[in-house]
This record gives sequence, C-alpha cells and structure tokens, in this order.
Amino acid sequence: MPGGRPRSYDPEAALNAAMLNFWTQGYEGTAMSDLTAAMGMSAPSIYAAFGDKETLFRKAVERYMAGPGSYLGAALEQRTAEGLARTFLHSAVDAVAGDHTPPGCLVTQSALAVNPRALSVQQYLTGLREAGVASLADRLRSFADLPTGSDPAVLARLLVAVVQGFAVQAASGVPREALRATADQMLLQWPRREGRATS
Repeated sequence: MPGGRPRSYDPEAALNAAMLNFWTQGYEGTAMSDLTAAMGMSAPSIYAAFGDKETLFRKAVERYMAGPGSYLGAALEQRTAEGLARTFLHSAVDAVAGDHTPPGCLVTQSALAVNPRALSVQQYLTGLREAGVASLADRLRSFADLPTGSDPAVLARLLVAVVQGFAVQAASGVPREALRATADQMLLQWPRREGRATS
C-alpha cells in the first residue's frame, strides 16, 4: 500500500528554528508570522505538524532543555555540592552567552512578559523553574561536603536566581568573561565543610 504524502519540511530543522525564534523574542514577542518565516512553513502546516503556538512553544522549550539548556542535568551528575554549583554556574554562563546561540535563556526571557491570557504558559514556565529548584535541592541533600546548618533548598534557589540573572545580563550585552568572573566570585562564597574535597 503506498505511503502518505512525503513531508516537504524537515521537522527537526523547523523545531530548531522555532526554538531560536522563541529564544530571541520570547513567547509573547513571537508572532505566528515570525514562526512561518523562520520555519519555512505556512501557518496551517505548523498547526498540523506541531499544534497551536503554545504547543509549539512547549516543544521548543523541551528541545532547548535537552540541548543548549541542559546544564541542570550536567550539574546533577556531579559528586560534590561544590562541583554541582561550579558546573551549574559555569555551564549556564556558556549557555546564555554562547558564541553561536542567542544571548540569554529561552525560559527566562519567555517568562519575563507573559500576557494574562496566556496564563497556562506562565504556569508551565513557573513549574519548570520550581522543578529545577527542587532537583537541585534534592541532589544537594545527598552530599557530605556542605557545612552543618546549610539549607539545600535555599542554596538551590540561590543558584537558580543567579543563573536567571546571568541570562538577563547576557541578553543586555554583558560579555561571557564578565559573567564567568561573577560565577567565580560566587563560588568563593560557596559554603564548604572543612577538610572535605572541593572538586
């Protein structure tokens, strides 16, 4: 039995183009006309292949977090609390101030201005952020190199807040070297248990 009509587009390339558009302009700043131009597809074709704008956005965010924004996963694989913090901060700097990607963070930029009519998008982004905080806190609780009295939940939220600040500054033109120096300064203040390895 003959197959269906072959696709006239590359779904991977189209989704990547959508990701870059949302990354540059945010959710609210990206119009369907921007997406059709970037993806090389008509609006009906986009709807048929990816769903409506919000569904496409969620797929673009998933692509981002599995690719350029995957620094959380890399941090969670570290073997010490300080290693987690270092990897999270440095990898985030490389992601938000990369040479071949838009400055800033797709998730952070998209969360800065969301129309109340798109409340589900705001809730989705908030859920992602809180899930990241929870994952970091859970991992920090498993380490022995934090001093007694340290609060993993507070430290996790601090790391996420700093990384979000990096994203905003990168989008404002702050160079990667300055952001990395800021990350290094914060790491000097990271709580350490005396006598524990720091790598």
